[in-house]
Amino acid sequence: MPKGTLNNISEIRRYFHRNEDPIYFVSATNFNLLGLDEWAKNFKYICYLDCYDGKHPNVFCPSEQPHAEFQSIEDINNYLLQHKEVVDLIKRRGGKPKFVFLMFDEETERLAKELGGDVWFPKAKLRTNMDNKIETVRIGNKAGVPSVPNVLAEVKDYEDLRKTCEKAGIGHDLVLQSAFGDSGHTTFFIKSEADFRRHEHEIVGEGEIKIMKRIDCRGSAIEACATKEGTIVGPLMTELVGFKELTPYRGGWCGNEILATAFPPKVREKARDLTFKFGEQLRKEGYRGYFELDFLIDKKTGDLWLGELNPRITGASSMTNHAAFAHADAPLFLFHLLEFSRKKFSLDVEELNARWADPDMIDSWSQMVIKHTEDSVDIITEAPETGIYKMLEDGRVVFDRFDYHRRAVESENEAFFLRIQKPGDYRYEGADLGILVTRGRSMTGSFQLNERAKKWIHGIKASFAAKPLPSAEAGPALADPAFKIM
Repeated sequence: MPKGTLNNISEIRRYFHRNEDPIYFVSATNFNLLGLDEWAKNFKYICYLDCYDGKHPNVFCPSEQPHAEFQSIEDINNYLLQHKEVVDLIKRRGGKPKFVFLMFDEETERLAKELGGDVWFPKAKLRTNMDNKIETVRIGNKAGVPSVPNVLAEVKDYEDLRKTCEKAGIGHDLVLQSAFGDSGHTTFFIKSEADFRRHEHEIVGEGEIKIMKRIDCRGSAIEACATKEGTIVGPLMTELVGFKELTPYRGGWCGNEILATAFPPKVREKARDLTFKFGEQLRKEGYRGYFELDFLIDKKTGDLWLGELNPRITGASSMTNHAAFAHADAPLFLFHLLEFSRKKFSLDVEELNARWADPDMIDSWSQMVIKHTEDSVDIITEAPETGIYKMLEDGRVVFDRFDYHRRAVESENEAFFLRIQKPGDYRYEGADLGILVTRGRSMTGSFQLNERAKKWIHGIKASFAAKPLPSAEAGPALADPAFKIM
């Protein structure tokens, strides 16, 4: 490996192209860090789901072994790290293994240590603390990054909630969020006692709740990496939220767009500035590495409000790490790996951030996470395979060729589809069918799904076929597992 301090992007890129120690991304799929294996030598994916039917050279999926029902991605990762075929692979490849994850817990850390490896992320305990939506508000306040007018309080009943909101002066049209959880499952829109009653069992007894004034806003996402040299900030992305064609969950994330003109220049500049400030505060709190912020942009005023912090890679990471600036310099996640490598490096973060803010460094892409949206359960008999699809002139979507590179998409009439559900899997409401990546926009200027996106969604869904469940199997055991895998 090269010696001395890495002083520029070229040296950083060369350092990883000559990397000798194995780096493993362990998760349900390789979606979040798609393509990272081409930037770092000896980078491999260990996955539970084989989205590529064995055709991806750097994805290893062990054979299915008996296991308890998974309740989280952490459960999947802990299963994988104990699987004999995975243990054998890691031992056979040798070196000092490094592990990165989407989600992990203290048990994951213990298993990684048993395998002689290091987890290249902040400790699970610190990540869990940062992931608390209540803590996010407090960190934002310290950093000067404002949240939507809110109050943090325990809720005993509806009357108690009304009194709390009156005292805080935030009205009674509210959005409530519990400390942890996915926005599609743990965000509650409360305008009346009837609304409260529907979610009462998920609010009362849950400890401190974030109670926000409801605003008419656009969702946006931005990723960054807190390094010893400063916080490196990616581009501001739109969010696709709650579209009934993609997700059954109101308020549920279902994709992103990346384009230079998604928001006015002042909004983009403000979002980057606030993200930098938040990252600098995270460094003071002891956190380093990759993180994502959701910003809520008020449609009337253009004001930016902090939505939530994800102290990790996310479903938007494949967008950030494939943007034009990533190919011109390096993917944002490479700086995360650099930060944990303990390799000495020197970076002009201000200059890098200024370059990445240039609209010419951002090309236009969108991704849509397609879920089964019907209230039904069946068994998939046919599923579209991973690869490149074409949209014909009559709107039909057809498979064109296998590929695992999204850059193989040549025009807006082509798309890359990453299959999640395969034949033999149960298809239930909320199940992830796959991810569709296209060039150009999937939304209109008014942030509704455009006609082209609707045709793509319909075409992919039409490629699935399923058969009814045997009556003896239909039942609550096949309900949504209530955790997302990306």
